[in-house]
Amino acid sequence: MSDRPNTPLLDLVNRPADLKRFSDTQLTQLASELRSETISAVSVTGGHLGAGLGVVELTVALHAVFDTPRDKIIWDVGHQCYPHKILTERRDRIRTLRMKDGLSGFTKRSESPYDPFGAAHSSTSISAALGFAVARDLGGVTPEGLGDAIAVIGDGSMSAGMAFEAMNNAGHLKKRLIVILNDNEMSIAPPTGALSSYLSRLYTEEPFQDLKAAAKGAVSLLPEPFREGAKRAKDMLKGMAMGGTMFEELGFSYIGPIDGHDMDQLLPVLRMVKARATGPILIHALTKKGKGYAPAEAARDKGHATAKFDVVTGEQKKAPSNAPSYTSVFGKTLVEEAGRDDKIVAVTAAMPDGTGLNLFAERYPSRCFDVGIAEQHGVTFSAALAAGGMKPFCTMYSTFLQRGYDQVVHDVAIQRLPVRFAIDRAGLVGADGATHAGSFDIAYMANLPGMVVMAAADEAELMHMVATAAAHDDGPIAFRYPRGEGVGVDLPERGEVLEIGKGRMIQTGSRVALLSFGTRLSEVQKAAEALEARGIRPTIADARFAKPLDRELILDLTAGHEALITIEEGAVGGFGSHVAQLLAEEGVFDTGLKYRSMVLPDIFIDQSSPADMYSTAAMNAEQIEAKVLDVLGVATIGEQRA
Repeated sequence: MSDRPNTPLLDLVNRPADLKRFSDTQLTQLASELRSETISAVSVTGGHLGAGLGVVELTVALHAVFDTPRDKIIWDVGHQCYPHKILTERRDRIRTLRMKDGLSGFTKRSESPYDPFGAAHSSTSISAALGFAVARDLGGVTPEGLGDAIAVIGDGSMSAGMAFEAMNNAGHLKKRLIVILNDNEMSIAPPTGALSSYLSRLYTEEPFQDLKAAAKGAVSLLPEPFREGAKRAKDMLKGMAMGGTMFEELGFSYIGPIDGHDMDQLLPVLRMVKARATGPILIHALTKKGKGYAPAEAARDKGHATAKFDVVTGEQKKAPSNAPSYTSVFGKTLVEEAGRDDKIVAVTAAMPDGTGLNLFAERYPSRCFDVGIAEQHGVTFSAALAAGGMKPFCTMYSTFLQRGYDQVVHDVAIQRLPVRFAIDRAGLVGADGATHAGSFDIAYMANLPGMVVMAAADEAELMHMVATAAAHDDGPIAFRYPRGEGVGVDLPERGEVLEIGKGRMIQTGSRVALLSFGTRLSEVQKAAEALEARGIRPTIADARFAKPLDRELILDLTAGHEALITIEEGAVGGFGSHVAQLLAEEGVFDTGLKYRSMVLPDIFIDQSSPADMYSTAAMNAEQIEAKVLDVLGVATIGEQRA
């Protein structure tokens, strides 16, 4: 326990109601202790550090003023919630963050009544808060009751259209609703776009000290002495080109900007709003991501996501890498392809580092576009780039591409535009859990007419698929690859263009054929080694393509074997379903083929290590081996051999 910070006030807090007995001075001290506890906990677990450190004072102030869980606080994005979890009866488990059977790294309804709404993707909080507010006013019932609804939304999250859709609706409905814009000038990557510039102007062009009373808007809510200064500040803003009235035009009373780390500003403003608000209010709070921890403040991403680290130095304890990550292989390969073809451009949605496009942005800044947290826009933007004669690589995590799916269908697939979808974080991703798993993209891409869908079995295959996508101009094409290290294969000098819809044989055997799609191939090969010790040598093939299927390869496998098993890192409805459809249409099942499809189970799998998650999914080597033995009718116990 000696390495734990000294937290005498925090030790008295079991639940938010305990904060009511503290003075404002004590609440300031409590915030300092909460920051130390957050740093200490994340140093042990790893996770999202910077965002939580930026909202420590705000977290304390909200829980001191409002009455959770009756009042609903919705954190957007949910990775800001670590300090919130410490204050809401979960401090004893905070060092299990993002671990198997531990606390989620995001808000999660099933975890605590203090998490009224799960938020691991961004820009959803205002919609959710408005839903709670309307439910409250219509007599809705929850076990904790329904009080105020408070959305805490980061400025990065505010760049998504959904936030403005919600504000527009909220302004129209005029319900009592509190939105806190947590403006740290920093989402994950440096912020991009006109909104970011507007927010910057809002607080650099007017003297900060004049606004300490949170007086730029909502004049009628303010105590009498503040009103005259508030009117002056508000009038000044109304004279600006976009002005502080943008939010007011949407129907919100605007207060701010205020210092989100100053309890002397936060507490009075929140108390005033709680006492007097009648309609929708937006409080603009300025914060610093990584606040109060020098290594995070100094980092380019302000300590957005870290491995376990040394609290004193901030040095992260990352395991040495044995092979390059898939993401880095993609990034380097795309840069090389772009050097040979000046029509190649790259688009990402607020994840240039996470998708490996930081390398591309350094080399070709005019051809790399970070559109902010705006996947719908990013997809349609890519579609028009393709229509304009460019070769766009729309590079998004599988889980985030889901947010732009209508645009994939309507703006890309129907128009047969050659957008190249580079789908990172395919399959199960580990500590971020179910919200970030790339479980569905095989199914949701492969059912679209004209879409080519590939999956890399290893990092060399990924290089080939980047080259194939770059060369493919006949409609859209997608390729998927997982998070983490490759398998350590030798990399070619240059990726080669694959024949569309053609798989490859890995080894020939008898009785059973294993047809792999994606990076489970290495597990399939491990299973085959174990099976050979039992006298069973399976045939192994790498499908490469879920669409179009390699009909010839698949039908050859069925003709020469009594059983066929497909393996993929995706949900039901994907590659295996397409294979089954082919076999049914060709009448293969009529002649007695034994067919099995190994897919992710029909559940959301909570966070753990990827290996453990794939064990839960029954898709590791030992389970593949067991599946083969089962389908062949070979006992797994005893000495029976095939």
